[in-house]
Amino acid sequence: MHEHAYGPSETGSVVLDLGGETGALIVYTGRDLHGKEIEISRGADRRTHSAVRERRVRDGSFHTAVYPDLPAGTYTVWWDAETSVGTISVHGGAIAEFAWPSRGCSTVG
Repeated sequence: MHEHAYGPSETGSVVLDLGGETGALIVYTGRDLHGKEIEISRGADRRTHSAVRERRVRDGSFHTAVYPDLPAGTYTVWWDAETSVGTISVHGGAIAEFAWPSRGCSTVG
């Protein structure tokens, strides 16, 4: 995981283009991963990453990594370069949600 310093994003600052065979993924994490990048991959596809940021919404705030515009399919969420945290199915026209494990490395989803 790489780390970056990002400020919080406000309500409505992330736009998702959903429809047809395109979906999105939100990975919910704890505050401890703020600024870290989480990698995902679909099958043998190259990995892509997104940084965990604080997302402020009407009801409070969450720490998430958001992956917009994903082709439908099954994605692996990576703990590190070699270890999978779990898998999640992304469907066209929908938002998939994945909860990062709170302790250690275990499969979720």
